[in-house]
Amino acid sequence: MPPIPSQEEFPARPKLMLMGTPEFALPALQSLLTHGHEIVSVVTQPDRPKGRGKKPAPPPVKLLAAEKGLEVLQPERVSDRDFCNLVRAKAPDMIIVIAFGQILKRPLLEIPKWGVINIHASLLPKYRGAAPIQASILNNDPKTGLTVMRMDEGLDTGPILYQEEVAIMPDETAGHLHDRLAQRAGDVVIRFLKLMGEGKVVERPQDHTKATYAPKIDRRLSLIDWERDAARISALIRALDPRPGAITTWEGKEMKLFSSRVADEGLSRGAPGEVLGQGKEGIIVSAGRGAVEVREIQLPGKKRLDVETFLRGCPLPAGSRLGS
Repeated sequence: MPPIPSQEEFPARPKLMLMGTPEFALPALQSLLTHGHEIVSVVTQPDRPKGRGKKPAPPPVKLLAAEKGLEVLQPERVSDRDFCNLVRAKAPDMIIVIAFGQILKRPLLEIPKWGVINIHASLLPKYRGAAPIQASILNNDPKTGLTVMRMDEGLDTGPILYQEEVAIMPDETAGHLHDRLAQRAGDVVIRFLKLMGEGKVVERPQDHTKATYAPKIDRRLSLIDWERDAARISALIRALDPRPGAITTWEGKEMKLFSSRVADEGLSRGAPGEVLGQGKEGIIVSAGRGAVEVREIQLPGKKRLDVETFLRGCPLPAGSRLGS
């Protein structure tokens, strides 16, 4: 892999290629443009079927790049020989990857003189993988952050170049934290490039013995076990908010719960999953220990609603049992 350059070597206006796909990558792209950085191309995933009509829809990064007049490339596999040759011809000094969604292999990683840089939404080596934001909420962590790392062929295993910590707010959802980290990433990429230009970036290897992983969320994780304590249940609901949503059942109907908090950490006042009544902002549900307040509910095929609106059309009286 290319070494980190000295101050004398690093160009004042490096030729950058950005690889990103979802909304999380938009602030970084916008920030690079706002600060006058040269972007030779933007690489994003191909258009994918979306919505009920399953019509191909462009990813968010493509829309912003096209609006700004940037060249957009959408390879099915970025490490294929033909695409690597195309990248080589464009001769980027550095490739910046943020929430791209494909595996990058050595032939591509070796092209830029100053390497391929990834902005990852955790304090590596903690939470390598696809769902670091959800994992930090799920585990009730007090903080998370952003890591700039030089990519290798492993799963988020490359050396660390720069990190910033971000406090997690009380009762914060994964969606809210996602948006805050995305905005911070726009600032981080500019600070990192400035430090590169000043020759102040010090590469350090990750301590692989401390690595943890945050795999993609699947349905099994989404099911609420009301036997657990209130803190764990609330964390699960917030970690899966807004997507894919934490799932429970009521009278044979499946429902998703959102926007929760721990209402009581003491001994349970009812059976696990029993609706105890209404609090100030939502329904109070008994857990294995303590109780959870749930502020928003969604039935299949329906809109997500605040509890007050939901209860007007679908009463959920005290004594109802969720998860049974």
